[in-house]
Order: sequence, then structure tokens, then C-alpha cells
Amino acid sequence: MKINDLKNGMKQVDVEGRIIEKHATREVMSRYKNETYQVADAVLADDTGQIKLTLWNEQITQVKENDQIKIENGYVTSFRGETQLNVGRYGKLTVL
Repeated sequence: MKINDLKNGMKQVDVEGRIIEKHATREVMSRYKNETYQVADAVLADDTGQIKLTLWNEQITQVKENDQIKIENGYVTSFRGETQLNVGRYGKLTVL
């Protein structure tokens, strides 16, 4: 699937692209547990467009700028009016 085909609410998304930006890591508190998590935003691009990719915990150190990656079984959400791609609990992120 291509990035410009991704729409809010899509599930079981498989997409490949290149990380063109990776932002600083920040900490967020869990809504459900007394835990904190590491989160960072990256921008994933292919020849059709780009999308914000949310990286959690160990995914942050797994990728760096200019890496070619593949997301399997991801999903698309909208947060603060911006469409973003998530790997999620059941998805898989692979550096190619």
C-alpha cells in the first residue's frame, strides 16, 4: 500500500517507506497504569507522500533517519487533526 492511500480508521495496513525525520523522545504517562512510556514521532515517506509515524519504547532506537522500513499490520488514526500511522501491539516494524 502507498502512503497517499492511507486514511483515518484503516486497519491491517502494510506499507514501506523511508524515515525522513525523527523527532526527540518524550515521556508520557499511561492512562491506565502508573507507568511512563517513551514516545517519539517520525515522518515516513514514499514516492506518493508522507505521514507521521508514532514510535514507542524500543521502536525509537530501532530506526534512524534515512532507514528504509516496513510496517505490517499497522493502523491509521487522527490525533489533533493530523493523520498518523501506528505500529500498535499487533503490528510489526522491520528495518530493511
